[in-house]
Amino acid sequence: MERERKSQGGGIANRGFASMDPERQREIARKGGATVSRNREHMAEIGRKGGEASGTSRSNRANQNGNALP
Repeated sequence: MERERKSQGGGIANRGFASMDPERQREIARKGGATVSRNREHMAEIGRKGGEASGTSRSNRANQNGNALP
């Protein structure tokens, strides 16, 4: 089953993720999620960096306002 949508230009769009069959979209998305979650060390490092960045930002804002964090 092929899904077609009209683009803003009035033609038919047969390209891209949005024009795919919903089942095909789920299949592709599932593969991407499985690939990312296989490397737990990599994901942990990304989370750690994000936590450090948000903590540093919060600390800097408190110091600029003259407030100390507990």
